[in-house]
Amino acid sequence: MKRLSKLMMVCFMAAVMMMSVGCDKESISPIIPDGALPGLFSVSATKQVHFSQGNLQYQASTNTWRFAEHQYDYVGTQTADERGNYGGNVSGSDNRSISSTYSGWIDLFGWGTGSNPTLSSTSYMDYGTFVDWGSNPISNGGNTVNQWRTLTIAEWNYLLNTRTDASSKRGTGNINGVGGLIILPDSWTLPSGCSFTSGFTTYDWAHNSYTLAKWAQMEAAGAVFLPAAGYRYGTNDNYVGNLGNYWSSTPFNESSAYYMYFYSNDLNVIFSNFRGYGFSVRPVLDY
Repeated sequence: MKRLSKLMMVCFMAAVMMMSVGCDKESISPIIPDGALPGLFSVSATKQVHFSQGNLQYQASTNTWRFAEHQYDYVGTQTADERGNYGGNVSGSDNRSISSTYSGWIDLFGWGTGSNPTLSSTSYMDYGTFVDWGSNPISNGGNTVNQWRTLTIAEWNYLLNTRTDASSKRGTGNINGVGGLIILPDSWTLPSGCSFTSGFTTYDWAHNSYTLAKWAQMEAAGAVFLPAAGYRYGTNDNYVGNLGNYWSSTPFNESSAYYMYFYSNDLNVIFSNFRGYGFSVRPVLDY
């Protein structure tokens, strides 16, 4: 028994010595938290984040928060004809049924409504205090309070415009026909058999196009996709499938806040709008 214990100790010490040689931070794969994607993205000169696996969703009848199962999922629906039009109202979205008792899922939220996610008021006075949506326990994101957060507008700007090679790591595209914005992580190697072209040049999200199988490869390599889920005003939704609007945590004035938006051929990172608009929320986790 003593001989066996001694042998085990020798083996353990040898393993420790081997791990200590050449194992700097960059060579160790980080542990991926529940609900997070593998890529790391710089949002300032000193901070990196993981993005959540999908846009934030809420079910009022059970008071449940979750992340969409896939990055390309969103609540709004549209027909093939509507998807082909540049803009316009779309019927059939659960976001139109927003209420405190609704049993479906919603994913377009007024600014700072982490404590009141079904608020659909069109009065700016009802959006005076910002409560981060990520402060809630998210069922498939660790289910712990204050674990996730929303990017500031300065962080959105750094990510998309300022970090190293920022302009070459973003571009529009579609996954199985769902249009949106693709963002590549700080450290990026294009998977074999895949392609990516940065920029915003077409009106039909065809700048980059992926099957579900090809996107699975891109995602495993760290790529993020923000679907163009449109926006809600009151109980009406618009531009579903044609426009992406993502809140920041930064106020502009007493009635407006900053957000990031994109069309298939355009990106505007620093922009403000009325806090009562229902926009998408994509939480991040500090690394």
